[in-house]
Amino acid sequence: MDTLPRYAVSPPRPGTSALGARRAGPDGPPETPGGLLARKLGNFVDLSDQEREVLDDLVRQNRQYGPREHLSLENGHSRSVNLMLEGSACRYKILPDGRRQILTLFIPGDLCGRCLPDLDLGDESVVTLTAATVAVIPRQAFVPIVESYPRIARALAWNALVEEGVHREWIVNIGQRTGYERIAHLFCELFHRLSAVGLTQGLRCELPLTQGELADALGLSAVHINRTVQQLRSDGLICLRGRELTILDFPALQSAAMFDGQYLHLSQVARRIETAARSYPDL
Repeated sequence: MDTLPRYAVSPPRPGTSALGARRAGPDGPPETPGGLLARKLGNFVDLSDQEREVLDDLVRQNRQYGPREHLSLENGHSRSVNLMLEGSACRYKILPDGRRQILTLFIPGDLCGRCLPDLDLGDESVVTLTAATVAVIPRQAFVPIVESYPRIARALAWNALVEEGVHREWIVNIGQRTGYERIAHLFCELFHRLSAVGLTQGLRCELPLTQGELADALGLSAVHINRTVQQLRSDGLICLRGRELTILDFPALQSAAMFDGQYLHLSQVARRIETAARSYPDL
């Protein structure tokens, strides 16, 4: 893999395997992969135990991927939707000269693709950024669920609206915010999204993007990313060791980014983060 060019990737991998339960910690991911989807959608709608069981039953197969392997290809068609269980991936566009723009970041709990069969447009490329475990859900499986469980349908629609809100913020990032503001804003957004599925500890989380990938997502050079991250450190806002991000002063980071998380519709998550920020004032 080390001999490949920067954006060389493998084609989608066909093999699947049965999906088993995973151990849950008190603040960690849910016990089963379907529970991870329920946790994500449960941020938007209160789901009953039966509805959570329906989502759990939806997830039956998974695939293991290495870094830089495609989940889907532009101009290709798929009859399934991918649910991120572990690791990270991105949706991107690439120019003929090799320049890449990352359009969407997928983290555990995210659905990669559209849920209904008639929306299979084959217009996107999705590639893993890290080693990843991905659940494979047939698009057709969503049809009876949407018809029979209106709250799940509402949660899926709400999730789609949040994805549109994220896209708008990323456009504003590239069009109007400074490099400093862009990075600060993305760190705030990622922390909220990871917290929503139980993947933060205090004010710490895993950062699923390298500096090169941050550059592709934010429309900056890798040199600019490195210099700006160092400035955020010097200003006492963050600590970044390897892929572990610690936010040292969350209110100040949000202020620097002009971050308003209303577009994520994660009010309960925002309150938990505020509580954590008060609990760790001297990090």
